[in-house]
Amino acid sequence: MCLVVPGVEDQVETIGPCTRIYSVASRHAPLNPDYRLMLPNAYLRKGGRLRQILREEKPDVVEVCDKYTLNYLAAMLRTQMMGDVTVRPLVVGLSCERMDDNVRAYLGWNKPARWLVNFYMKWLYFSFFDHHIANSEYTAEELRTASSGHVIRRGVWIRPMGVNTRDLSPRHRSSVARHGLLQQVGAESGSILLLSVGRLAPEKNLPLLIDTLEVLQREGGTPYHLILVGDGVRRSEFLAQAAARTPNRVTWLGHVRDRSELARIYANCDVFLHPNPREPFGIAPLEAMASGLPVVVPDSGGVTTYADSTNAWVVPPSANSFARAVMEAATNAALRDQKAGRALETAFNLRWDRVADSFLDLYEDLGRLARGQATRTGADFYSTAPRGKGSPVARLTASVVQRLLATR
Repeated sequence: MCLVVPGVEDQVETIGPCTRIYSVASRHAPLNPDYRLMLPNAYLRKGGRLRQILREEKPDVVEVCDKYTLNYLAAMLRTQMMGDVTVRPLVVGLSCERMDDNVRAYLGWNKPARWLVNFYMKWLYFSFFDHHIANSEYTAEELRTASSGHVIRRGVWIRPMGVNTRDLSPRHRSSVARHGLLQQVGAESGSILLLSVGRLAPEKNLPLLIDTLEVLQREGGTPYHLILVGDGVRRSEFLAQAAARTPNRVTWLGHVRDRSELARIYANCDVFLHPNPREPFGIAPLEAMASGLPVVVPDSGGVTTYADSTNAWVVPPSANSFARAVMEAATNAALRDQKAGRALETAFNLRWDRVADSFLDLYEDLGRLARGQATRTGADFYSTAPRGKGSPVARLTASVVQRLLATR
């Protein structure tokens, strides 16, 4: 198995006898420099690094987790447009986010934007792959919309992400560790420690955290303190608002690279908050569950793949709803313990070794499918045949794309 990722420079790392990680020198993304993008020149020209890797590895299956620059690579592999790359692998698109949510967060949302996103997803993304995988039903909804009107029958499989239950655990909670965390963040004794972990990016709905903390402060009584782990382009803006609206009640710890330190933080907080109602899946709330931490999440998005009323507080994404959930989680010990117990079961069922096995089984099935053999499990849904005439633009695009790809 080979993983190809955008990086600072070209590098190769070998892990054991069967795994390699290729880093391809890539530029920062234009709208969020926390990301890097592999641009098409990595595979359009014969000397491109990605093209070299394909020639050397001769893969049977290529999975592409990118909607913006590498989807065209999928179409070129399917049609064997790169003459020096002689293999014709099965090409799978992995969707870990929704394009409409990204456009909404970074560029705004209106009728033209909606039309362009739908057009792009249908004709320049969905149709370029043999099959698709999505990390949640929420993410798959966008693919479901794009799946109508295609000559070739494509499957869409839903496979969740996972959590490291080996390192994350309630066993890391102790009075000594909690006292140390209170001192580290400058919270007074007896404070309720709220935790949020994730990228500080436009799509994460970060203002809800400050709004919730304001409501909790107005209630008086027990002091609440928010710990923020992560980094991103909205860090300065968020911390400035927090200092102005909730002074001395928010501590930013940055990106915590030490996994044992992160496990200690998770286990010694009181309530985990995840503000994003359009989260594609949400690994951080799952990590909190594995740590025995009560979780408050929105009642929408990919988090509902595993979070429900039995193992979490699943509420509308408003400050009042979140504040009420926090207070109940912090004060109702019996309910908290009940939900935390179910949450631990949920995390155990989604531990990484089990999730990895489900992906490997799927890859094996996809290989069978490419060879015309029977598979063990069917897709969650398949694309549907064209219906009606559609708009002139859609008919023209369909004609071009289907002529290019339909027989491949």
